[in-house]
Amino acid sequence: MPGLGTILNTALIIVGGILGILLKKWVKESMGTALTNVCGVTVIFVAIGGVMEKMLVMEDNAFSTQGSMMMIVSIAIGTVIGELIDIDGKVEKFGAWLKVKSKSEGDNQFISAFVDASCTVCIGAMAIVGSIMDGIYHDYSILLAKGILDFIIVCIMAASRGKGAIFSAIPVFLLQGVVTVAAMFAGPFMSDTALNHLSYVGSVMIFCVGLNLIRDKKIRVANMLPGLIICALWP
Repeated sequence: MPGLGTILNTALIIVGGILGILLKKWVKESMGTALTNVCGVTVIFVAIGGVMEKMLVMEDNAFSTQGSMMMIVSIAIGTVIGELIDIDGKVEKFGAWLKVKSKSEGDNQFISAFVDASCTVCIGAMAIVGSIMDGIYHDYSILLAKGILDFIIVCIMAASRGKGAIFSAIPVFLLQGVVTVAAMFAGPFMSDTALNHLSYVGSVMIFCVGLNLIRDKKIRVANMLPGLIICALWP
């Protein structure tokens, strides 16, 4: 059934978040900081692996790079578009609305946990490619694997930063659901090049999410998202 992968992924995020909240009472502040840093470092290395897989090619027994211009232009133009329409601000406003509706006004980390968790589990090759595979071939194996990873990530983030991380299930459900439905109609026309570009640029964005988890100065990753559309259209 199309969409099963997204349903399983969303359920695993919710379960992971609830488990993290149950464990939070035993997590001291110092441990919470340590767990957040560990989560950030692991996300960075996952992103580096994704970038290197698409950037490096072997030619004449030596490594060379490819797609650098595509990546730079896509992210630069995408960020300009994102800044103009202020995607990050809209995501934060949605987080603030969720904070009120969930009666979490006393949770100072709610919005940042929601935004960081949402960017971590929504952006990347597995989310896009997995949803496309689910929509075209009804193959949810990639999204199931992603769901298991998201379970661990959201569990750690919820334990260290609070229940805002659980609500990342909402944008995951919406984004992957939309991509799955779109893939049912447009997926057969997407080239392998477009999918590779999505994986490449998405991994760069995930790297930025990892940086946000380990340092105070934040990169507004949500404002980079239009770059995914640009790279998918790159010839």
